[in-house]
Amino acid sequence: MSSFIHEDFMLNSETAKTLYHQYAKDMPIFDYHCHLSPQEIADNKRFSNISEIWLHGDHYKWRAMRTLGIEEKYITGDASDKEKFLAWAKTVPYTIGNPLYHWTHTELKRYFGIDKLLSEETAEEIWEECNRQLQQSDFSVTTIFEKFNVKLVGTTDDPIDSLEYHQQIKENENIHTKVVPSFRPDKAIEIGRDTFNEYVTQLEEAANMEINQYEDLLAALDNRASFFHENGCRISDHGLQTLPNETASFEEASSIFNKKKQGNELSKKEEEQYRTYTMLHLGKLYHSLGWAMQLHIGAIRNNNIRMFNELGPDTGYDSIFDYHFAESLNGLLSGLEQENQLPKTVIYNLNPTHNYVVATAIGNFQQGGVRAKIQFGSGWWFNDQKDGMLKQMTDLANNGLLSTFVGMLTDSRSFLSYPRHEYFRRTLCDLLGSWIEQGEVPNDMDLVGNIVRDISFNNAKDYFSIQGVE
Repeated sequence: MSSFIHEDFMLNSETAKTLYHQYAKDMPIFDYHCHLSPQEIADNKRFSNISEIWLHGDHYKWRAMRTLGIEEKYITGDASDKEKFLAWAKTVPYTIGNPLYHWTHTELKRYFGIDKLLSEETAEEIWEECNRQLQQSDFSVTTIFEKFNVKLVGTTDDPIDSLEYHQQIKENENIHTKVVPSFRPDKAIEIGRDTFNEYVTQLEEAANMEINQYEDLLAALDNRASFFHENGCRISDHGLQTLPNETASFEEASSIFNKKKQGNELSKKEEEQYRTYTMLHLGKLYHSLGWAMQLHIGAIRNNNIRMFNELGPDTGYDSIFDYHFAESLNGLLSGLEQENQLPKTVIYNLNPTHNYVVATAIGNFQQGGVRAKIQFGSGWWFNDQKDGMLKQMTDLANNGLLSTFVGMLTDSRSFLSYPRHEYFRRTLCDLLGSWIEQGEVPNDMDLVGNIVRDISFNNAKDYFSIQGVE
């Protein structure tokens, strides 16, 4: 049988092949948003077996396994790593049509040189071969970065984080990839959560100050942002179910904070007023620091309460939320722009029905002298597959400038996810190649090829302007 993941995989025209092989393939990776562990990077971790690096924490795979009826014991339970791998191997043939099928075999090919399709029949052999390679001295976190030419990794970090592992990474001369933290203050924004007051206490400790009033909370966030900035942070991130859009004064937000701190219940309006004022404060803070702000909007999380109580968050029970988006998105951006304090902003929407909402909203707030200041982020989470990527890129192209797009990111907890950049680049080249083949775009390889290079790496490097990345 010929190789499934061959050199022209997903490239359906000669033009697409030229664009990919001559312009996209060898571009470095600028992975500006992921959920990799800074500690594992600092430790240059080596993994004991393929399940540890491939299955632990991967809720994409977990959802597929549950759908096939695999018992939870073999997903997040107490089964051995080998038993979990065998359960995943049993699942893989049934994932045809899901991006997991492509990702699985691309990762086996790119990391381990394995061309065989994973199934129950090949599982034992692939388990042994992957584990054999993982034990070799040249298979660690830093060698993975070097193999895939990863120039930057942006992790996702809570304001209370000590950033000790980032400091260790910076001091380690053997780590050549730039690794920077990103500031994610969701727990300080979501005042409706039962854990809010507990988090405020943790923030007090991290900022080394008492938080008695709302102004103290804002000062503590400012304090931690300055600390993050000193440690290389230039990007923030927000994972919000919805964007708030309820105007409030500082006095109103302060009163709401005090009410929550005293253990009282808040109305939905009060929650939204607090969230709105706090988001505007943070946006202005990011602008003053010269940071970019990322907004991940539209996930409804932890929907299976029984399993949430058993396993906790980020275990595969999240999905797409349906909600009104246009007014709140434009309102937030306008509120910051009104005071000329709108930072660079990348907007990711989980619900693809909102693509045109985002693609048209960003055009309202662009700025002379800044190239594509407001960005429509790449297809995210349930949309980071071929159809979702194509829809995001074509919707952006129809309403904005695809050529200025900052491109792909892994948004992953796995060190085996870098072929997702390849998957994205193949999709991009096939799209542009089809436009050329159909006569909708000039057959000018320098023109279109340079756009491919820019979207693959250059635009992100220039947009985020992180020192030390060439």
